[in-house]
Amino acid sequence: MQDKMIETFNEQTRQFFEPMRKLNSLMLSNMEKMAHYQMESMKRYSQMGTERMRDASEVSDAESMRDFGTRQAEMMNELSKQMLEDAKAMSEMSLEFKAELEKLYAESGKQLAEQAEKAGQAAKGETTKSGENSDEPAKANSQSTSRKR
Repeated sequence: MQDKMIETFNEQTRQFFEPMRKLNSLMLSNMEKMAHYQMESMKRYSQMGTERMRDASEVSDAESMRDFGTRQAEMMNELSKQMLEDAKAMSEMSLEFKAELEKLYAESGKQLAEQAEKAGQAAKGETTKSGENSDEPAKANSQSTSRKR
């Protein structure tokens, strides 16, 4: 009997912490995706900056300065497009995370409602068992005996 109580307790504990475990897993997964994407973006931006610095160091006369200025304008256009793409990608990741979070909360709410219903039915069953003949009035049992004189 004690083993069954311990198993029941362990199962209830698992069920209690399962939504939190799922939430933590979802948060961690999202953080990993966002961090990875941001690191890749940072790598691209730093490579662009390094290329620009190399090109700037190679400027030696007016014509190379004109070419550098043209390439700089092209690079700024490319950079703004890349930043826009990165912002869209981050926004999509955020919307995906929001949808997954809403799904998780809906599942947890449904599971909680089911558990509450089961607990209510179990409590109702226990009440019924303890007072099975509750329709009948209680009978008094007198232990005292009347003495005839």
